[in-house]
Amino acid sequence: MNPGEITVEFAPELRVFVGQRDGAHIRIDGTSTLGHVVESLGVPLTEVGGLSVNGEAVAAGHIPAGGEQVAVAAVTRPQPSAEPLRFLLDIHLGTLARRMRLLGIDAAYENPDIGDAALAARSAAESRVLLSRDRGLLRRREIYSGAYVYSHHPAEQLDDILSRFAPRLDPWTRCTSCNGVLRAAEREAVRAHLPGNTGRSYDSFAQCVDCGQTYWKGAHHARLDAIVADALAKFA
Repeated sequence: MNPGEITVEFAPELRVFVGQRDGAHIRIDGTSTLGHVVESLGVPLTEVGGLSVNGEAVAAGHIPAGGEQVAVAAVTRPQPSAEPLRFLLDIHLGTLARRMRLLGIDAAYENPDIGDAALAARSAAESRVLLSRDRGLLRRREIYSGAYVYSHHPAEQLDDILSRFAPRLDPWTRCTSCNGVLRAAEREAVRAHLPGNTGRSYDSFAQCVDCGQTYWKGAHHARLDAIVADALAKFA
């Protein structure tokens, strides 16, 4: 090994980011931090649970020296988090946002896209965990906290987030359209918002305190109830 190289080994969960570079000899410049080296290899620091050099734990600010053997661990699950948990999802995760809201999780979502800088700023201002599949976005230093969403499939995405953060589940309490809080509503109070014969066919309603969206157990309720039941069985 050359004096200006280190060996970096990644936890199995992180190899999706690095491919053949796992266990490779990496040239160092003597000034870049270990955190920078790890990110340059493709792993967002949001996904790193710990760093060790020659078996000793170090911080991301450690300046590596030639010959060191670095191990990069994945985050633990569930990941310790401040309460209450609040999330912010990027433009590509709309279905995940709606499913999280269905479970009563505070999940903000921007549509249309407001851009990476504005998303990072909102994450910081509102202490929200930023969820994204964009590694560049997760590397922004100003975000409050972040997490990479590993799957393209909404059901797998939801399981990923629930297993990682273990948020408190309170189904049917948030508006899936705007993330507002739902409250029970009388039929007469929401009749003007109901299509056709809905007012005569159903007797249980809820309404969003923010956007006024009205909810009842209609044709899609069985599909939504299955999502809720699956989440509760796995993570409640």
